[in-house]
Amino acid sequence: MSGPGEGKIKLGKADVYIHVKGKSNARITHVDIELDALNEVIKDGESTYVGGKKGGVFLGLKKEMIKRAEEKAKK
Repeated sequence: MSGPGEGKIKLGKADVYIHVKGKSNARITHVDIELDALNEVIKDGESTYVGGKKGGVFLGLKKEMIKRAEEKAKK
């Protein structure tokens, strides 16, 4: 984990859950990252990809998501 740094904008503290298949309407077991501020970048229903990194994961962004993230960074 690299922590805070130049060009990084903290969105807040997320709630992260392992959501088990068959519980609370989960069709497959997956990880939920719940943070309203993420929906300013990744809209409801959009898909992206995730990769592992030391100490956590990263979310890769598609072109439209990158535009929204960069606009958020300007504010």
